[in-house]
Amino acid sequence: MSLNTPSSKQIDGSSYSFAIVAARYNEELVDSLVRAAAATLEASGAAAPLVERAPGSAELPFAASLLAKSGQFDAIITIGMVIAGSTQHHKVIGESTAIALQELSIQSGLPIINGIIVAENQEQAAARAGTTINRGKEFAEAALEMAAYTEKWKTKQNQ
Repeated sequence: MSLNTPSSKQIDGSSYSFAIVAARYNEELVDSLVRAAAATLEASGAAAPLVERAPGSAELPFAASLLAKSGQFDAIITIGMVIAGSTQHHKVIGESTAIALQELSIQSGLPIINGIIVAENQEQAAARAGTTINRGKEFAEAALEMAAYTEKWKTKQNQ
């Protein structure tokens, strides 16, 4: 798992509405990611995002699908932290949720950001939800960029 960060674009988020649906598993780490994502969205000029909670990362695709069907959001960010244990459950959750979220995004025509981090251990997880690197910021930047991208191309299609 890389600790690299992508370049970011400055996007005015004031005309967009966002939701974050986050897992309660590994809640302290997830809360750190949610705070960073919300702060990034608000710093762009967007209103505070709606934040909903789900039991775990496996439930995030379904929760995101309900939010997508509401038609109230320009992008949805799912946030979870899956840490390896003594079984392969973390791989199953990581792969199945990634596929489900990608399919949901394409089918709904709404950007659904996969903010589910799958880490091999507690140290990896903490490194991605801490103060030096916090992937929550990157998830929010992706949501902003994809909301703007969607608006651009929907506008072009309607001309």
